[in-house]
Amino acid sequence: MASETRDARDGEGVKFIHEDDGSITAKDIETGVASFGDTKAEALRMLAEAIELHEGGGEPIDDEEAFLEEIGVDPDEVDDAGDPPWE
Repeated sequence: MASETRDARDGEGVKFIHEDDGSITAKDIETGVASFGDTKAEALRMLAEAIELHEGGGEPIDDEEAFLEEIGVDPDEVDDAGDPPWE
C-alpha cells in the first residue's frame, strides 16, 4: 500500500507518495499535476517539467505522425479520435 508525506502550507507545496514498487510520486497540491521518479529529487525534476507543460510551456508538435514515430507509436494504430493504441 502506498504511503504519503506532505510538505505543504496553505494549499501550496508538494505531496510525495511512496509507491509499492519503490517509485516516488510527487504531486503539486495547487495544480494537481503529478509525476514520478526513483528518488524524491528525480520526481521533483519530472514534476517541474510536467508543470511547465501543463502551463503551456514546451514546443508545439508540428508533425504529429513524425512525433508518434519518434516515441515508438505506429501512427496507423492510432484511431481517428486520437486515442492511443494501448487504451
